[in-house]
Amino acid sequence: MTSHPARVQVKPSYVTDLEAAYGAPSQVGFGSAVFRADMDPGKDLEQGALEYYQYFVGDLWARWGEDAWMGPWKEVYAREADTNPDIVAELRGITDFDAKQSVPMILDVVQNAEAARQALATAYDDPAATELRVYNLGDGGAMSGLLVAGRRDGGEALYLVFLMD
Repeated sequence: MTSHPARVQVKPSYVTDLEAAYGAPSQVGFGSAVFRADMDPGKDLEQGALEYYQYFVGDLWARWGEDAWMGPWKEVYAREADTNPDIVAELRGITDFDAKQSVPMILDVVQNAEAARQALATAYDDPAATELRVYNLGDGGAMSGLLVAGRRDGGEALYLVFLMD
């Protein structure tokens, strides 16, 4: 009898490229991190985004309280079905004043910005990306940022959380 090696789930290159640009999953509560999850088709993308936002903030969520972290929370962009996917242009086109302040940090100030923008495009502009939403976030004081949430065919969700002071 031969044994078969256990299947190892390998991350797709669009995930590893996004992690290389913005960081692997973490609870550091500062900077940025990328999270990938399986998502039930009926689950709301925003609910998943909130879960990863709270996870990323970690202990600070309880220390400063949900009201502080949820005060700035709001959807600032949702890709329409007939929109030509272009995550860079879509982020640059955000008109919300608070959210707009974080866009250059994600697109231009990040280390190796060109590779970061390409990683964003590969992950979120692919035809397999079926939903895209962007949320403003922060602590209601010094910390602010964005959360980019995307759903792909097959039930995969991809979240980029960015939070700076």
